[in-house]
Amino acid sequence: MSTPRFLTLPPGVRARRLETAVGTFAALEALPGSGIAERMPALLVPGLTGSKEDFLAVMQTLAQSGRQVVAIDMRGQFETGGPDDPAAYTCAALGNDVDALAQLIGRGEPIHLVGHSFGGLVAREAVIDGRTKFASYTMMSTGPAAIVGLRERVGREMLAEAPEAGLERMWDTRLEPEALSSGVPDEIVAFMRKRFFANSSTGMAAMTKEILSARDRCDELDQVDVATLVLFGEHDDGWPPRTQSEMADRLSAECVVVPGAAHSPAVEAPETTAAALVRFWNAAEAYLRS
Repeated sequence: MSTPRFLTLPPGVRARRLETAVGTFAALEALPGSGIAERMPALLVPGLTGSKEDFLAVMQTLAQSGRQVVAIDMRGQFETGGPDDPAAYTCAALGNDVDALAQLIGRGEPIHLVGHSFGGLVAREAVIDGRTKFASYTMMSTGPAAIVGLRERVGREMLAEAPEAGLERMWDTRLEPEALSSGVPDEIVAFMRKRFFANSSTGMAAMTKEILSARDRCDELDQVDVATLVLFGEHDDGWPPRTQSEMADRLSAECVVVPGAAHSPAVEAPETTAAALVRFWNAAEAYLRS
């Protein structure tokens, strides 16, 4: 489970509700200190067990580069509601939500798109479907297909346990003890508990099935004319770093390995991650305008 280091909104960051044709989404928005966004905006999509708060540590820095930056809760996550219909939580359905949000934020102009972990698979759907022109696409701690290794095993165990054990037992016996043993402060643990139980149980199960069965769409993505960045921590325990590096080669994408970070570079190494994103975004914009 992703673990933000702090919850206080930095200067220039505010909570918003975004109204789209496909529903209302909870969001955090950051603007430049001047209030004037001179560069293309960015949309940040969190991972399966995450939320918009996972990007808190980078939002102010990203906005100071001269752009509007928006982080969201996906459908069924934390403060964004969702239906009790598993079909609403497929990568394709959630990718359609990303399209709607991108068109709202960009007002018809290209925006930068970042997807973390499962959010990267969701964002990939929006890039491939071609309904929205993106200035760039960043896969942050995301692999080419279904997740593997320890996180795959945990996902399958959660799916097997949830119907009988329920969310309360999962939190009490697995998630809270793991957080406490890692030294997570009490106020962050309380937030994680609140977020976990606010999630749609239908959505969590459906999204878990999606991340465990996602197919490789790199060949399709490679056909899309969009600047692509693959960014991950050197100690990533989600998709192996080697797998992500090989994916970058397949896509002829830029690849950034964040020193000291694991599966959540925006939390674990925010300044390095933000600097890499700003540099990549600025280069992508220069190319588009050339």
